[in-house]
Amino acid sequence: MGTFEELVAEGAAVPLEGWDFSWFAGRATEERPPWGYASLIAGRLAAVSSALDLQTGGGEVTASASVLPPLMAATESWPPNALVASKNLPFVVQAPDSGPLPFRDSAFDLVISRHPVVTPWGEIARVLRPGGTYFSQQIGAGTNRELTDFMMGPQPVSEARGVAAARADAEAAGLEVLRLEPVSLRVAFFDVGAVVHFLRKVLWTVPGFTVDGYRDRLLDMHAHIQEHGEFVSTSTRFLVEARKP
Repeated sequence: MGTFEELVAEGAAVPLEGWDFSWFAGRATEERPPWGYASLIAGRLAAVSSALDLQTGGGEVTASASVLPPLMAATESWPPNALVASKNLPFVVQAPDSGPLPFRDSAFDLVISRHPVVTPWGEIARVLRPGGTYFSQQIGAGTNRELTDFMMGPQPVSEARGVAAARADAEAAGLEVLRLEPVSLRVAFFDVGAVVHFLRKVLWTVPGFTVDGYRDRLLDMHAHIQEHGEFVSTSTRFLVEARKP
């Protein structure tokens, strides 16, 4: 491992485009949800004629499916990610996360999203055909709160991203919730450079994070990892499946 300055500089230099976390190999680990999202969507994509991937990032997860439907569309709001996604998926539109979606009513059999920043339930219901489904792995309330609190001090946990809110919002949009499954997962960081890159990439963990603004806390994080061998946090995820009647 390098010095504090070397590790921080390395974490600060990693490109942020796409949604590929392979750089973290050997430097951080995150327990995976038990349901296997990529495999689940691969099966669903193979069984429909039209699908929409919302907030696709770089499109890597959806592109990993062996069979895509004849109509496969995706949206992404961040231009660098949209450029990456356009190389991985056949049709990518740059569109705001919160909507509106640039598609006609009842256009898709299936809408999917992995870790959406926001879930535009009304727009999802609009573009789904009757009998179509929304299938998503979402970030739950209080995810990585140990890391947030270490960097910022104790923070309140909003339930806006919780499973109860997801159910209420889906039903308010006229969707029937078929599956809603939460899980808590162990996350471990093995050097401060991995923490820096994670906070740059997963922006909601410490809003407004910069290396200079949080240098003192990063020094404390470096010392913690040197003493304990890792910094442990807890991510929360939930799987939601909802159907349009």
